[in-house]
Amino acid sequence: MDDCVFCRIVRGELPASKVYEDEHTLAFLNIMAGSPGHTLVIAKPHRENIYTLEDELAEAVMRTTTRVAKAVRQAAGCEGVTLFQANEVAGGQTVFHFHLHVLPRTPGDSLPGVWPATAPTRTEMDEMAERLRAAL
Repeated sequence: MDDCVFCRIVRGELPASKVYEDEHTLAFLNIMAGSPGHTLVIAKPHRENIYTLEDELAEAVMRTTTRVAKAVRQAAGCEGVTLFQANEVAGGQTVFHFHLHVLPRTPGDSLPGVWPATAPTRTEMDEMAERLRAAL
């Protein structure tokens, strides 16, 4: 995509503080960082979201994310990382090129933790599990 900001970074048209690159993926620091070391891992070919990733590319992105998470933990001196990945507007996606956020975390930081939990019944969970198995 000609106007996609991440495609433009891959092509070298826009600057990025690169952390890692291979044939399928690119990792670089987020210009809108939640904390120092906040890194984005992207698929190099344009894929809008997780639904459009083929298995080989999904595997490559996860391999890179694992390597980057280990590096972020060491280099940022954090005590943990949060991985975040959003799809479609309703899911919170703002850049429509598949990417994962690797966020360094420390106890008491100002980043959001987890979402409010609900406790569905076993019947509700079993019914949803059945629907998910059918969709797979």
